Amino acid sequence: MPRKLPKPCTQPGCKALSVDGSGRCPAHPKPKWEKRSDATKRITGRTLQRLRERLFSAEPLCAECSRQGSVAEATERDHIIPLSEGGEDIESNVQGLCLSCHEAKSKAERLRAIKRGRRG
Repeated sequence: MPRKLPKPCTQPGCKALSVDGSGRCPAHPKPKWEKRSDATKRITGRTLQRLRERLFSAEPLCAECSRQGSVAEATERDHIIPLSEGGEDIESNVQGLCLSCHEAKSKAERLRAIKRGRRG
C-alpha cells in the first residue's frame, strides 16, 4: 500500500511537512479535545428519554414555528438557554423544536461560541 505524500503543516507560519496524515508536523500536534471543567452536566439515557416523552406529549408542536404562526411537529428537545452559555438542564429551560428550527438555532449558537473564542 503506498504511503500518502507529505503535506505542509496546518499550523499557521509552519513550513514543516506532515507525514502521518494528521495535517500537523511533530512540533505542532493537534491539541486533545477536553471537556471544560465548568461544563454543565447533561441528562442522558432513560431519564432523558422520559423527559423527551413528557415534553412532546405536553407540547407536540415546534415552539419556534408556533411563534411564527406556522405548524410543525416538535422532534428535538432544545435548551432555550444553551448549556454552553450557562443554561441549566431543567424542565423550565427546554422547548420542543422541529429539526429545521433546531438546526438554525444550533448554528447561531455555534457562531456565538466562535465569536466568544471557544467552540460550544
